[in-house]
Amino acid sequence: METIGQRGFTLGIPERAGATTRRGPFGTTRARGALPRSRYREAVSSDPTPAVSVIMPVLNEERHLREAVRHILQQDHPGELEVVIALGPSEDRTDEIAAELVSEDPRVRTVPNPTGRTPAGLNAAIRASRHPVVVRVDGHGMLSPGYIRTAVRLLAETGAANVGGIMHAEGENAWEQAVAAAMTSRIGVGNAAFHTGGEAGAADTVYLGVFRREVLEQQGGYNEEFIRAQDWELNFRIRQAGGLIWFSPELLVSYRPRPSVRALAKQYRNYGRWRHVVARYHSGSINPRYLAPPAALLAIAAGTVVGALLTPWGFVVPAGYLAAITSGSVPAGRGLPLSARLRIPVALATMHMAWGWGFLTSPRKLAEQVRASRREAVPS
Repeated sequence: METIGQRGFTLGIPERAGATTRRGPFGTTRARGALPRSRYREAVSSDPTPAVSVIMPVLNEERHLREAVRHILQQDHPGELEVVIALGPSEDRTDEIAAELVSEDPRVRTVPNPTGRTPAGLNAAIRASRHPVVVRVDGHGMLSPGYIRTAVRLLAETGAANVGGIMHAEGENAWEQAVAAAMTSRIGVGNAAFHTGGEAGAADTVYLGVFRREVLEQQGGYNEEFIRAQDWELNFRIRQAGGLIWFSPELLVSYRPRPSVRALAKQYRNYGRWRHVVARYHSGSINPRYLAPPAALLAIAAGTVVGALLTPWGFVVPAGYLAAITSGSVPAGRGLPLSARLRIPVALATMHMAWGWGFLTSPRKLAEQVRASRREAVPS
């Protein structure tokens, strides 16, 4: 077996009798005599029904876990399927529901994730899984019918290392519907294809992802220092190593938004905070879309101060922003109940301002800590 050091995972390659080990990159230990990586590529490319491992890091997911697992188990992929749930220290009934799922279906099992951190849970689940295709699903994500079958086909057709599709936000009440509308509109998230859709093609990153196991093993799994943005960082390393990340609108995962303004603000503050860490960690990875929220926050703050202390003309800036998100919410909320449409500007402002605040206040020490764990891309 191959063991990635403290921040990595043990590979799921079965060892043959008499296999010996040697030191590998990043303090790894690789088994001589283990199944060659090329066999994984061959298994995915030539076999239309390769076995699939679905990995799920969960924490406080009692609302959606059972439904998320049901969407996995009902997939029509004809190959073997397993679901590995990494359990964080939840404060609700998540563990109890997971135990019920394990008792109900032998394809489901659990592994502990004591830290509760998403990348640590992902690595723990990868370590416990065993199949050549690895599908990441979150505890509040619902796979669309045919998702796994389509992803396996796309891996074979494109030769990609990782394929993914659209994060299709869906709400269950007026507030969640408003957040979903904001998350799938260009005024809310810019031109991110995995939010708003688009044509199939190469991408910087994709939502969740369906990987060739060999690629995860090659790169040493997720970097566990990245509490957020770990998917972007891993996909960056894959691309640096020459791997292809492929977006396809054929792949769709329904996503349940955060249930309150406070929870949404915390989510987007962390997004902004960690996106700045990524920008410091990988120079050249920033683009104007990521700078728009902090720029808007600074402009609104400056306009408000000028308006309050110098001239009322300063209030033109915050008023202009308010007008922009109000007008932008009209097409975003088309077809929704009035109660949801009225909440869209609140959702947009929460997302923008929280993301901008997180980006601007992201401590340099956090980036230095993450940089100390830097992993270079490992070429195949």
